[in-house]
Amino acid sequence: MQKDKRIRIITGHYGSGKTEFSVNYAVKLAEAGKKTAIGDLDIVNPYFRSREQKAMMENYGIRVVAPQGKFINADVPALPADINTLLQDESYSVVLDVGGDAVGARTLGRYYNLLENADYDMFIVVNANRPNTRNPEDVVQYIREIERSSRIHATGLVNNTHMLRDTSVEDILMGQRVVEEVSRLKNLPVKYISAIGRVAQQIPKGLTGEIFPVKMYMRPEWL
Repeated sequence: MQKDKRIRIITGHYGSGKTEFSVNYAVKLAEAGKKTAIGDLDIVNPYFRSREQKAMMENYGIRVVAPQGKFINADVPALPADINTLLQDESYSVVLDVGGDAVGARTLGRYYNLLENADYDMFIVVNANRPNTRNPEDVVQYIREIERSSRIHATGLVNNTHMLRDTSVEDILMGQRVVEEVSRLKNLPVKYISAIGRVAQQIPKGLTGEIFPVKMYMRPEWL
């Protein structure tokens, strides 16, 4: 995490776990003593938005920027003006949780002038157990659509292949084969291998990417 850019844009197809990864990333930054903010730019998926964990993240000292009041659960492009502040205030380590398709990625277009020459990374979160990102060719096509829509270039990949609490090491290794081939095709590094704690402990050493244990903040125990 230390080598990542100040602004971390996180996106991924529906079901990839990109919001879970975003929230965990923000918490880890805060735990490391960083002045941290998370911007919820997901105007596509009405479920499992990072803003739902606002109180928890604020307890860590994380600034949460998301639609407020009557817009908090709206499926409309009501993007908070404070996002501009986060992109320009270099004292913040920023995580942007972006909607996971080309329509959602268009929200980044609003901030293109601020991001074009900014200190940013855009990580593509991949769950190879999902039908639309099951093979390298589909993932490459997805990345192209996101880049075209947002006008922002991806800079890294996250293997977050999972089956929620039933995730196995075999799931992770299968996803790793997919993202490593995407890495070769797109010349993008595999930045992280993300998995729930008990699985992360079992991942073999020597794989490409930093092992990134996550907690399931976005799903209650009964889901």
